[in-house]
Amino acid sequence: MSMNYNLFSGVSGSSGSFNWISDWNSIKSGTYGRLMKAYYGDSGHTASSSKSDSASKAKTNNVLDQILEEKKHPTVSQEVQDANSKLSSGISSLKNSVSALQNEDTFKDSEDGTTSAADNAASAMKNFVSQYNSVVGAAKKSTLSRQTSHIASMMKTTDAYKKQLEEIGVTLNKDGTLQFNEGKFKSADLSKVQDLFSRDNVMSYGSTVNARLGFASASSAAVQSTEKEEDTKEPDAVTYEGAAALKGNIADLTSDDLYKKVTGKDGSEQYDTDRIFDAVKKFAGNYNSMLDTARFSVNSGVSSNLAWIMEKTSQNKDALGKLGITVGKDGKLTVDEDAFKKSDMSDVEKFFKKYGPSIANQVSLVDYYLTTQAGVSSNYTEDGAYYAQGSYRFDTAG
Repeated sequence: MSMNYNLFSGVSGSSGSFNWISDWNSIKSGTYGRLMKAYYGDSGHTASSSKSDSASKAKTNNVLDQILEEKKHPTVSQEVQDANSKLSSGISSLKNSVSALQNEDTFKDSEDGTTSAADNAASAMKNFVSQYNSVVGAAKKSTLSRQTSHIASMMKTTDAYKKQLEEIGVTLNKDGTLQFNEGKFKSADLSKVQDLFSRDNVMSYGSTVNARLGFASASSAAVQSTEKEEDTKEPDAVTYEGAAALKGNIADLTSDDLYKKVTGKDGSEQYDTDRIFDAVKKFAGNYNSMLDTARFSVNSGVSSNLAWIMEKTSQNKDALGKLGITVGKDGKLTVDEDAFKKSDMSDVEKFFKKYGPSIANQVSLVDYYLTTQAGVSSNYTEDGAYYAQGSYRFDTAG
């Protein structure tokens, strides 16, 4: 059954001004221009007065300027502002609710014996459904097109898993929201719930939803410039370069050769700290480059695997911090040279030889989806409408 979710009832807002230059040309020379000239022109009178013609032309240009100004700085209602705010905060809350359902402790009896595993899991699922519905509701009124595009993909994922969700008491409504049957949930096999939300399986429902939310969150955190005409590279092409380079960085950071000790000026054997730092710095640069462009990819394989990489990095935030490497709110890495070089290089070696291989497979999958599956999930139509993998269509026309 095909279901339509009209998330983009308006396009004014943070991303609505990106195309204002081309919009100005269409306003100036296209339908808007002709309409204004016809309305304010002097077609019904003789052109005997140049002063009248001049005033009419000035009036026409003023109206065109007003239209352009509104396009550049659209008026956003309080309702829309509230929806945008609620969506941004809701995405974070929904991510937390997914994490709770991926936590093994959620499916255990409480230590004090007051609640059973079924009660704990039901509470977590009830919270997930509530947060999910809140995000969907906000997205329908929001003008944050980057975030809502990922929410649209999340809703598509839910539709793909609706049969499995129904088996555990979660029903998908026609409006895209979820309904929770606690009694049916508690009578279901909890292992099915765990499998459905598995963190280890990057293609599970929970991991895929988490991927969409991860990139929606990254889109919200990233500060975007409205002046990007000079960037001629396609997003997927840039991501591919970052992914390919990152594979090389991982190979370097996990090689024995990088950690071979050299003879220092004092004659002692020591790590080549400068060389190791250079390798880590290159890794961080290519990692960040990949994240910068990943949120623009319309390929679901790219999104899910890059989100998995971000999640894995986040799980190692403390370990990275001890090496002078910070994970920012947007998922990017920052390397403090002084702090890094004061670290024990043997700890650096141990960390990257464990962490590197754990994300290498997902980096390879990013390459795969970008090189052999690049055309599989093109989520924008010729008229600018957004759709998520097939049957869903999300109108972006205001």
